[in-house]
Amino acid sequence: MKYERMTEGRFIRRRNRFIAEVMIEGTSEAVHVRNTGRLRELFVPDARVLLEPSSNPERKTRYSLVCVQKNGQWVNVDSTAPNQIVEEMVRAGRLFSDITYVKREKTFGNSRFDLYVEHGGQKHYIEVKGVTLEVDGIARFPDAPTERGIKHIHELMAARSQGYLASIIFVIQMKGVEVFEPNRITHPEFAEALLMAARAGVEILAFDCIVTENSLEGDLNIPVRLE
Repeated sequence: MKYERMTEGRFIRRRNRFIAEVMIEGTSEAVHVRNTGRLRELFVPDARVLLEPSSNPERKTRYSLVCVQKNGQWVNVDSTAPNQIVEEMVRAGRLFSDITYVKREKTFGNSRFDLYVEHGGQKHYIEVKGVTLEVDGIARFPDAPTERGIKHIHELMAARSQGYLASIIFVIQMKGVEVFEPNRITHPEFAEALLMAARAGVEILAFDCIVTENSLEGDLNIPVRLE
């Protein structure tokens, strides 16, 4: 996926989940944060950031914060991007063959999953999670407790028990990671639910991304460590 007309700034502080202050060309400005996660290891004072200008002249904030530089490389923090990345990979035939139908946001039970694909005569529900937390080459999710994430896992297990294919795909929005694992310290219940899902036949995948100053592209399959 591509971004248009990116602008560079320097991070000052985060006011709340949705708004941060960034220095842009010598002026402090409020910008929209496209990620409600904690991102504490990324949002540090004076970090280089990339911002996408809004095309809506009525919007209160002129920019959205898209990338943060960490240890000399860009990390994409746009929570709307992973769904698009996985859809692009699916439509390009990188994940499945013989695809006959692709739909965003399809409901099963009490959950609406990010992607639904029919391929090879099978019906497949997919939940996508964006990952921005990395420690010593290990990517982890979540960076804050997520009851909604556990709910999605149980719904995918139910779908699998009814004969559907089911997957959770973790999109690691950076390069430089060696393995993905659930964040047991932050949310042990999520880690246990993910392990249960894998044992029940839900596919758990992780991919890293190539991040540039104006693009994001799904790249390599990253090993998943659940135990």
